[in-house]
Amino acid sequence: MCARARRCLASAVAACLTTSVLSAGSEDEDEGATPLALELSGRLSAEGRVFPSPGILAGQQSLATGFVAEPTLHVGDSDGPTFTLAPFFRHDRSDPRRSHLDLREAYLLLAGDVGATGSWEAGLGVGQMFWGVTESQRLVDVVNQVDLVEHPDGEAKLGQPMVHVAWFGDWGAVEVIAMPLHRARTFPGRHGRLRLPLVVAHDRVQYDSPRNGRPDVATRFSHSLGVLDLGVSAFQGIGREPFLQSTATAAGEPVLVQRYGEIRQLGLDAQWTVASWLLKAECIHRSNSRNRLGVEQDLFAAVMGVEYAFHSAAARADVSLLAEWSYDSRGSLATPGRSPNTLENDAFLGARFAFDDVQSTELTASLVADVTRPSRALAFGFARRITNTWSLRAEVLALIDVDETEVHYAMRHDSFIDMSLVYSF
Repeated sequence: MCARARRCLASAVAACLTTSVLSAGSEDEDEGATPLALELSGRLSAEGRVFPSPGILAGQQSLATGFVAEPTLHVGDSDGPTFTLAPFFRHDRSDPRRSHLDLREAYLLLAGDVGATGSWEAGLGVGQMFWGVTESQRLVDVVNQVDLVEHPDGEAKLGQPMVHVAWFGDWGAVEVIAMPLHRARTFPGRHGRLRLPLVVAHDRVQYDSPRNGRPDVATRFSHSLGVLDLGVSAFQGIGREPFLQSTATAAGEPVLVQRYGEIRQLGLDAQWTVASWLLKAECIHRSNSRNRLGVEQDLFAAVMGVEYAFHSAAARADVSLLAEWSYDSRGSLATPGRSPNTLENDAFLGARFAFDDVQSTELTASLVADVTRPSRALAFGFARRITNTWSLRAEVLALIDVDETEVHYAMRHDSFIDMSLVYSF
Protein backbone atom coordinates (compact mmCIF):
# COMPACT_ATOMS: atom_id res chain seq x y z
CA MET A 1 0.00 0.00 0.00
CA CYS A 2 1.39 3.42 -0.89
CA ALA A 3 2.17 6.05 1.76
CA ARG A 4 -0.78 8.22 0.71
CA ALA A 5 -3.12 5.27 1.02
CA ARG A 6 -1.79 4.46 4.50
CA ARG A 7 -2.29 8.07 5.62
CA CYS A 8 -5.88 8.14 4.32
CA LEU A 9 -6.71 4.83 5.97
CA ALA A 10 -5.17 5.97 9.24
CA SER A 11 -7.13 9.24 9.11
CA ALA A 12 -10.39 7.40 8.51
CA VAL A 13 -9.75 5.01 11.41
CA ALA A 14 -8.75 7.87 13.72
CA ALA A 15 -11.91 9.79 12.86
CA CYS A 16 -14.08 6.76 13.50
CA LEU A 17 -12.35 5.89 16.79
CA THR A 18 -12.52 9.47 18.02
CA THR A 19 -16.22 9.73 17.26
CA SER A 20 -16.88 6.37 18.93
CA VAL A 21 -14.96 7.34 22.08
CA LEU A 22 -16.75 10.70 22.33
CA SER A 23 -20.09 8.98 21.87
CA ALA A 24 -19.24 6.40 24.54
CA GLY A 25 -18.10 9.11 26.95
CA SER A 26 -21.28 11.15 26.53
CA GLU A 27 -23.37 8.09 27.15
CA ASP A 28 -21.45 7.25 30.35
CA GLU A 29 -22.18 10.72 31.68
CA ASP A 30 -25.93 10.32 31.22
CA GLU A 31 -27.83 8.60 33.99
CA GLY A 32 -29.55 5.45 32.88
CA ALA A 33 -27.75 5.37 29.53
CA THR A 34 -27.44 1.94 27.93
CA PRO A 35 -23.81 0.77 28.26
CA LEU A 36 -21.92 0.09 25.08
CA ALA A 37 -21.77 -3.56 24.09
CA LEU A 38 -18.45 -4.93 22.85
CA GLU A 39 -18.44 -8.06 20.74
CA LEU A 40 -15.27 -9.71 19.46
CA SER A 41 -15.53 -12.41 16.81
CA GLY A 42 -13.62 -13.65 13.80
CA ARG A 43 -11.53 -16.54 12.59
CA LEU A 44 -7.96 -17.83 12.55
CA SER A 45 -7.00 -20.36 9.93
CA ALA A 46 -3.98 -22.41 8.93
CA GLU A 47 -3.92 -22.93 5.18
CA GLY A 48 -2.02 -24.97 2.63
CA ARG A 49 -2.30 -24.81 -1.16
CA VAL A 50 -0.69 -27.49 -3.33
CA PHE A 51 -0.09 -27.11 -7.08
CA PRO A 52 0.34 -30.65 -8.53
CA SER A 53 2.03 -29.41 -11.73
CA PRO A 54 5.29 -27.42 -11.88
CA GLY A 55 4.85 -23.77 -12.68
CA ILE A 56 5.34 -22.46 -16.22
CA LEU A 57 7.40 -19.50 -15.00
CA ALA A 58 10.80 -19.56 -13.28
CA GLY A 59 10.82 -19.34 -9.50
CA GLN A 60 7.22 -20.40 -8.95
CA GLN A 61 6.58 -22.58 -5.92
CA SER A 62 4.43 -25.72 -5.83
CA LEU A 63 3.45 -25.42 -2.16
CA ALA A 64 2.00 -22.36 -0.46
CA THR A 65 1.47 -22.48 3.31
CA GLY A 66 0.53 -19.79 5.78
CA PHE A 67 -2.14 -18.49 8.10
CA VAL A 68 -4.91 -15.89 8.15
CA ALA A 69 -6.24 -13.75 10.99
CA GLU A 70 -9.60 -11.99 10.60
CA PRO A 71 -10.79 -10.52 13.93
CA THR A 72 -13.87 -8.31 14.07
CA LEU A 73 -14.67 -5.90 16.89
CA HIS A 74 -18.21 -4.53 17.07
CA VAL A 75 -18.97 -1.67 19.47
CA GLY A 76 -22.41 -0.15 19.96
CA ASP A 77 -25.89 -0.49 21.35
CA SER A 78 -29.38 -0.83 19.93
CA ASP A 79 -30.19 2.88 20.18
CA GLY A 80 -26.98 4.66 19.20
CA PRO A 81 -24.10 4.61 16.74
CA THR A 82 -22.13 1.44 16.09
CA PHE A 83 -18.50 0.97 15.16
CA THR A 84 -17.01 -2.06 13.40
CA LEU A 85 -13.28 -2.73 13.19
CA ALA A 86 -12.18 -5.66 10.99
CA PRO A 87 -8.48 -5.93 10.09
CA PHE A 88 -7.19 -8.72 7.86
CA PHE A 89 -3.75 -10.30 7.88
CA ARG A 90 -2.33 -13.09 5.74
CA HIS A 91 1.13 -14.62 5.92
CA ASP A 92 2.27 -16.72 2.96
CA ARG A 93 5.63 -18.50 3.04
CA SER A 94 6.04 -18.94 -0.72
CA ASP A 95 5.01 -15.54 -2.11
CA PRO A 96 5.95 -12.42 -0.08
CA ARG A 97 3.52 -10.38 -2.20
CA ARG A 98 0.64 -12.52 -0.90
CA SER A 99 1.56 -11.71 2.70
CA HIS A 100 -0.33 -8.53 3.44
CA LEU A 101 -2.26 -6.54 6.01
CA ASP A 102 -5.46 -4.76 5.09
CA LEU A 103 -8.18 -2.89 6.93
CA ARG A 104 -11.38 -4.49 5.65
CA GLU A 105 -13.61 -2.35 7.87
CA ALA A 106 -13.24 0.56 10.29
CA TYR A 107 -16.74 1.86 10.02
CA LEU A 108 -18.86 4.18 12.13
CA LEU A 109 -22.58 3.79 11.43
CA LEU A 110 -25.35 6.19 12.47
CA ALA A 111 -29.05 5.54 11.90
CA GLY A 112 -32.41 7.17 12.53
CA ASP A 113 -36.05 7.41 11.49
CA VAL A 114 -37.62 9.60 8.83
CA GLY A 115 -41.35 10.09 9.31
CA ALA A 116 -43.58 7.17 10.22
CA THR A 117 -42.22 4.57 7.80
CA GLY A 118 -38.82 5.81 6.63
CA SER A 119 -35.28 5.59 8.00
CA TRP A 120 -31.77 6.75 7.20
CA GLU A 121 -28.20 5.54 7.68
CA ALA A 122 -24.88 7.37 7.48
CA GLY A 123 -21.52 5.64 7.53
CA LEU A 124 -17.97 6.98 7.70
CA GLY A 125 -14.67 5.16 7.49
CA VAL A 126 -13.42 2.08 5.68
CA GLY A 127 -16.16 -0.29 4.56
CA GLN A 128 -17.34 -2.88 2.08
CA MET A 129 -20.36 -2.84 -0.23
CA PHE A 130 -21.87 -5.93 -1.84
CA TRP A 131 -24.03 -5.31 -4.91
CA GLY A 132 -25.34 -7.84 -7.39
CA VAL A 133 -27.30 -11.07 -7.54
CA THR A 134 -25.49 -13.46 -9.91
CA GLU A 135 -23.07 -16.22 -8.96
CA SER A 136 -20.36 -16.42 -11.64
CA GLN A 137 -19.53 -12.70 -11.56
CA ARG A 138 -20.99 -9.47 -10.22
CA LEU A 139 -20.75 -6.81 -12.87
CA VAL A 140 -22.47 -4.05 -10.88
CA ASP A 141 -20.27 -4.50 -7.78
CA VAL A 142 -18.01 -1.54 -8.44
CA VAL A 143 -17.28 0.08 -5.06
CA ASN A 144 -14.49 -2.07 -3.58
CA GLN A 145 -11.26 -3.11 -5.23
CA VAL A 146 -10.50 -6.81 -5.65
CA ASP A 147 -7.90 -8.45 -3.40
CA LEU A 148 -6.72 -10.78 -6.16
CA VAL A 149 -3.90 -12.46 -4.20
CA GLU A 150 -6.53 -14.00 -1.93
CA HIS A 151 -8.31 -16.07 -4.56
CA PRO A 152 -8.68 -16.08 -8.36
CA ASP A 153 -12.50 -15.93 -8.08
CA GLY A 154 -12.23 -12.21 -7.22
CA GLU A 155 -14.65 -12.42 -4.28
CA ALA A 156 -12.22 -11.04 -1.68
CA LYS A 157 -12.24 -7.24 -1.44
CA LEU A 158 -9.97 -4.54 -0.07
CA GLY A 159 -11.47 -2.08 2.36
CA GLN A 160 -12.60 1.17 0.74
CA PRO A 161 -12.48 4.57 2.50
CA MET A 162 -15.90 6.10 2.03
CA VAL A 163 -18.77 8.26 3.19
CA HIS A 164 -22.02 6.34 2.76
CA VAL A 165 -25.54 7.78 3.12
CA ALA A 166 -28.76 5.80 2.58
CA TRP A 167 -32.49 6.50 2.79
CA PHE A 168 -35.12 3.77 3.16
CA GLY A 169 -38.87 3.90 2.68
CA ASP A 170 -41.88 2.16 1.21
CA TRP A 171 -40.73 3.45 -2.16
CA GLY A 172 -37.37 1.65 -1.92
CA ALA A 173 -33.82 2.60 -0.90
CA VAL A 174 -31.33 5.17 -2.22
CA GLU A 175 -27.60 5.00 -1.50
CA VAL A 176 -24.93 7.62 -2.20
CA ILE A 177 -21.25 6.79 -1.66
CA ALA A 178 -18.32 9.21 -1.92
CA MET A 179 -14.85 7.62 -2.08
CA PRO A 180 -11.85 9.97 -1.66
CA LEU A 181 -9.17 7.35 -2.26
CA HIS A 182 -8.61 4.89 -5.10
CA ARG A 183 -7.01 1.55 -4.24
CA ALA A 184 -4.92 -0.46 -6.67
CA ARG A 185 -5.50 -4.17 -7.19
CA THR A 186 -3.23 -6.74 -5.56
CA PHE A 187 -1.31 -9.22 -7.77
CA PRO A 188 0.91 -12.24 -7.05
CA GLY A 189 4.66 -11.76 -6.93
CA ARG A 190 7.50 -13.50 -8.75
CA HIS A 191 7.25 -16.72 -6.73
CA GLY A 192 3.45 -16.80 -6.75
CA ARG A 193 1.17 -18.92 -8.88
CA LEU A 194 -1.85 -17.82 -10.93
CA ARG A 195 0.12 -14.89 -12.29
CA LEU A 196 0.90 -13.37 -15.66
CA PRO A 197 4.22 -13.93 -17.51
CA LEU A 198 5.50 -10.57 -16.26
CA VAL A 199 5.36 -9.47 -12.63
CA VAL A 200 2.99 -6.59 -11.88
CA ALA A 201 4.99 -3.82 -10.16
CA HIS A 202 2.94 -2.91 -7.09
CA ASP A 203 4.69 0.44 -6.52
CA ARG A 204 4.24 1.96 -9.98
CA VAL A 205 0.49 2.59 -10.33
CA GLN A 206 -0.37 5.13 -13.03
CA TYR A 207 -3.47 7.22 -13.72
CA ASP A 208 -4.61 8.70 -17.01
CA SER A 209 -5.45 12.05 -15.40
CA PRO A 210 -4.85 13.75 -12.03
CA ARG A 211 -7.69 13.43 -9.55
CA ASN A 212 -7.44 17.01 -8.25
CA GLY A 213 -9.19 16.06 -5.04
CA ARG A 214 -12.36 14.75 -6.73
CA PRO A 215 -13.87 11.69 -5.06
CA ASP A 216 -15.34 8.73 -6.88
CA VAL A 217 -19.13 8.71 -6.52
CA ALA A 218 -21.50 5.74 -6.67
CA THR A 219 -25.28 5.76 -6.31
CA ARG A 220 -27.85 2.98 -6.24
CA PHE A 221 -31.63 2.76 -6.10
CA SER A 222 -33.19 -0.55 -5.08
CA HIS A 223 -36.78 -1.65 -4.63
CA SER A 224 -38.80 -4.82 -4.17
CA LEU A 225 -41.92 -5.10 -6.29
CA GLY A 226 -43.49 -8.27 -4.97
CA VAL A 227 -41.49 -11.14 -6.50
CA LEU A 228 -39.10 -8.75 -8.30
CA ASP A 229 -36.01 -7.25 -6.62
CA LEU A 230 -34.56 -4.44 -8.74
CA GLY A 231 -31.43 -2.33 -8.47
CA VAL A 232 -30.22 0.57 -10.63
CA SER A 233 -26.72 1.94 -10.04
CA ALA A 234 -24.32 4.55 -11.40
CA PHE A 235 -20.60 5.15 -10.88
CA GLN A 236 -18.36 8.07 -11.85
CA GLY A 237 -14.67 7.93 -11.05
CA ILE A 238 -11.49 5.88 -11.37
CA GLY A 239 -12.27 2.35 -12.55
CA ARG A 240 -11.42 -0.72 -10.48
CA GLU A 241 -10.18 -2.83 -13.41
CA PRO A 242 -6.60 -1.91 -14.41
CA PHE A 243 -5.07 -1.95 -17.85
CA LEU A 244 -1.70 -3.68 -17.49
CA GLN A 245 0.95 -1.84 -19.48
CA SER A 246 4.38 -3.27 -20.25
CA THR A 247 7.40 -1.24 -19.17
CA ALA A 248 10.84 -1.77 -17.63
CA THR A 249 12.47 -1.10 -14.29
CA ALA A 250 15.57 1.07 -13.89
CA ALA A 251 17.62 -2.12 -14.17
CA GLY A 252 16.00 -2.95 -17.50
CA GLU A 253 13.77 -5.77 -16.20
CA PRO A 254 10.42 -5.98 -18.03
CA VAL A 255 7.41 -5.58 -15.72
CA LEU A 256 3.74 -4.65 -15.91
CA VAL A 257 2.30 -1.52 -14.35
CA GLN A 258 -1.33 -0.90 -13.49
CA ARG A 259 -2.93 1.98 -15.35
CA TYR A 260 -6.32 3.33 -14.35
CA GLY A 261 -8.62 5.76 -16.11
CA GLU A 262 -11.83 7.55 -15.24
CA ILE A 263 -15.01 5.72 -16.24
CA ARG A 264 -18.76 6.20 -16.15
CA GLN A 265 -20.82 3.10 -15.50
CA LEU A 266 -24.56 2.46 -15.43
CA GLY A 267 -25.73 -0.83 -13.97
CA LEU A 268 -28.89 -2.86 -13.56
CA ASP A 269 -29.42 -5.95 -11.41
CA ALA A 270 -32.67 -7.88 -11.05
CA GLN A 271 -33.89 -11.05 -9.38
CA TRP A 272 -37.34 -12.56 -9.97
CA THR A 273 -38.64 -15.24 -7.63
CA VAL A 274 -41.08 -17.77 -9.05
CA ALA A 275 -41.83 -20.63 -6.61
CA SER A 276 -38.49 -22.50 -6.28
CA TRP A 277 -36.92 -20.63 -9.21
CA LEU A 278 -34.74 -17.53 -9.10
CA LEU A 279 -34.22 -15.68 -12.38
CA LYS A 280 -31.18 -13.40 -12.17
CA ALA A 281 -29.59 -10.78 -14.39
CA GLU A 282 -26.95 -8.06 -14.25
CA CYS A 283 -25.85 -5.71 -17.01
CA ILE A 284 -23.63 -2.65 -17.28
CA HIS A 285 -22.70 0.01 -19.80
CA ARG A 286 -19.26 1.48 -19.19
CA SER A 287 -17.75 4.49 -20.95
CA ASN A 288 -14.01 5.07 -21.45
CA SER A 289 -13.00 1.49 -20.68
CA ARG A 290 -9.90 -0.01 -22.33
CA ASN A 291 -9.70 -3.24 -24.29
CA ARG A 292 -6.73 -5.65 -24.42
CA LEU A 293 -4.96 -3.42 -26.95
CA GLY A 294 -5.17 -0.43 -24.62
CA VAL A 295 -7.68 1.38 -26.85
CA GLU A 296 -10.58 3.15 -25.16
CA GLN A 297 -13.78 1.32 -26.02
CA ASP A 298 -17.23 1.58 -24.50
CA LEU A 299 -18.54 -1.78 -23.40
CA PHE A 300 -21.81 -3.49 -22.70
CA ALA A 301 -21.61 -6.58 -20.51
CA ALA A 302 -24.29 -8.85 -19.10
CA VAL A 303 -24.70 -12.02 -17.09
CA MET A 304 -28.03 -13.80 -16.77
CA GLY A 305 -29.14 -17.11 -15.39
CA VAL A 306 -31.41 -19.21 -13.21
CA GLU A 307 -31.20 -20.94 -9.84
CA TYR A 308 -33.49 -23.76 -8.76
CA ALA A 309 -33.65 -24.78 -5.09
CA PHE A 310 -35.24 -27.90 -3.63
CA HIS A 311 -34.90 -30.31 -0.73
CA SER A 312 -33.55 -33.77 -1.50
CA ALA A 313 -34.94 -36.33 0.91
CA ALA A 314 -32.54 -38.98 -0.36
CA ALA A 315 -29.46 -36.87 0.32
CA ARG A 316 -31.05 -35.07 3.29
CA ALA A 317 -29.83 -31.78 1.89
CA ASP A 318 -31.03 -28.48 0.48
CA VAL A 319 -29.88 -28.40 -3.11
CA SER A 320 -29.40 -25.42 -5.42
CA LEU A 321 -28.71 -25.82 -9.14
CA LEU A 322 -27.40 -22.84 -11.11
CA ALA A 323 -26.84 -21.95 -14.75
CA GLU A 324 -25.58 -18.59 -16.09
CA TRP A 325 -24.22 -17.05 -19.27
CA SER A 326 -21.84 -14.08 -19.49
CA TYR A 327 -21.33 -11.68 -22.40
CA ASP A 328 -18.89 -8.84 -23.09
CA SER A 329 -19.29 -6.70 -26.23
CA ARG A 330 -15.49 -6.44 -26.64
CA GLY A 331 -15.32 -10.13 -27.51
CA SER A 332 -11.77 -11.47 -27.81
CA LEU A 333 -10.43 -7.99 -26.87
CA ALA A 334 -12.10 -8.12 -23.44
CA THR A 335 -9.88 -7.57 -20.41
CA PRO A 336 -10.20 -9.57 -17.17
CA GLY A 337 -12.78 -8.28 -14.74
CA ARG A 338 -12.71 -9.53 -11.16
CA SER A 339 -10.74 -12.71 -11.95
CA PRO A 340 -7.75 -13.56 -14.20
CA ASN A 341 -9.93 -14.99 -16.96
CA THR A 342 -12.24 -13.11 -19.29
CA LEU A 343 -15.96 -13.90 -19.44
CA GLU A 344 -16.92 -12.54 -22.86
CA ASN A 345 -18.98 -15.54 -24.01
CA ASP A 346 -18.95 -18.12 -21.22
CA ALA A 347 -21.35 -20.54 -19.59
CA PHE A 348 -21.45 -21.33 -15.88
CA LEU A 349 -23.02 -24.40 -14.26
CA GLY A 350 -23.06 -24.94 -10.51
CA ALA A 351 -24.54 -26.99 -7.70
CA ARG A 352 -24.63 -26.44 -3.95
CA PHE A 353 -25.56 -29.07 -1.33
CA ALA A 354 -26.26 -27.92 2.25
CA PHE A 355 -26.74 -31.10 4.29
CA ASP A 356 -29.12 -31.42 7.24
CA ASP A 357 -26.50 -32.50 9.79
CA VAL A 358 -25.15 -30.99 12.99
CA GLN A 359 -21.77 -30.39 11.29
CA SER A 360 -23.34 -28.04 8.68
CA THR A 361 -21.64 -29.92 5.86
CA GLU A 362 -21.68 -28.12 2.51
CA LEU A 363 -20.51 -29.25 -0.93
CA THR A 364 -20.21 -27.06 -4.02
CA ALA A 365 -19.29 -27.76 -7.63
CA SER A 366 -19.04 -25.48 -10.63
CA LEU A 367 -17.92 -25.42 -14.24
CA VAL A 368 -16.99 -22.37 -16.31
CA ALA A 369 -16.72 -23.06 -20.04
CA ASP A 370 -15.93 -20.71 -22.90
CA VAL A 371 -18.56 -21.12 -25.60
CA THR A 372 -16.21 -20.46 -28.54
CA ARG A 373 -12.86 -21.73 -27.15
CA PRO A 374 -11.86 -25.00 -25.46
CA SER A 375 -11.08 -23.35 -22.11
CA ARG A 376 -12.69 -25.00 -19.07
CA ALA A 377 -12.36 -24.58 -15.31
CA LEU A 378 -13.77 -26.97 -12.71
CA ALA A 379 -14.09 -26.13 -9.02
CA PHE A 380 -15.14 -28.24 -6.05
CA GLY A 381 -15.59 -27.05 -2.48
CA PHE A 382 -16.14 -28.74 0.88
CA ALA A 383 -16.86 -27.24 4.31
CA ARG A 384 -17.69 -29.02 7.56
CA ARG A 385 -17.67 -28.13 11.25
CA ILE A 386 -15.58 -30.40 13.46
CA THR A 387 -16.65 -28.80 16.76
CA ASN A 388 -18.48 -25.61 17.69
CA THR A 389 -15.28 -23.63 17.09
CA TRP A 390 -13.22 -25.70 14.63
CA SER A 391 -14.05 -26.40 10.99
CA LEU A 392 -12.41 -27.83 7.90
CA ARG A 393 -12.51 -26.38 4.41
CA ALA A 394 -11.17 -27.80 1.18
CA GLU A 395 -11.20 -26.68 -2.44
CA VAL A 396 -10.02 -28.06 -5.76
CA LEU A 397 -9.59 -25.84 -8.84
CA ALA A 398 -8.82 -27.60 -12.11
CA LEU A 399 -7.90 -25.57 -15.21
CA ILE A 400 -8.65 -27.67 -18.28
CA ASP A 401 -7.53 -26.93 -21.85
CA VAL A 402 -6.74 -23.24 -21.41
CA ASP A 403 -6.74 -21.79 -24.92
CA GLU A 404 -3.50 -20.06 -25.99
CA THR A 405 -5.43 -16.89 -26.85
CA GLU A 406 -6.64 -16.54 -23.23
CA VAL A 407 -5.14 -13.83 -21.03
CA HIS A 408 -4.46 -16.44 -18.33
CA TYR A 409 -2.70 -18.93 -20.66
CA ALA A 410 0.47 -18.74 -18.52
CA MET A 411 -1.61 -20.10 -15.61
CA ARG A 412 -2.58 -23.31 -17.40
CA HIS A 413 -0.48 -25.43 -14.98
CA ASP A 414 -1.85 -23.67 -11.88
CA SER A 415 -4.62 -26.06 -10.88
CA PHE A 416 -4.51 -26.40 -7.09
CA ILE A 417 -5.81 -28.17 -3.98
CA ASP A 418 -6.47 -25.91 -0.99
CA MET A 419 -6.97 -27.05 2.63
CA SER A 420 -7.83 -24.86 5.63
CA LEU A 421 -8.25 -25.61 9.31
CA VAL A 422 -10.34 -22.78 10.77
CA TYR A 423 -10.85 -21.68 14.37
CA SER A 424 -13.87 -19.40 14.82
CA PHE A 425 -14.45 -17.28 17.90
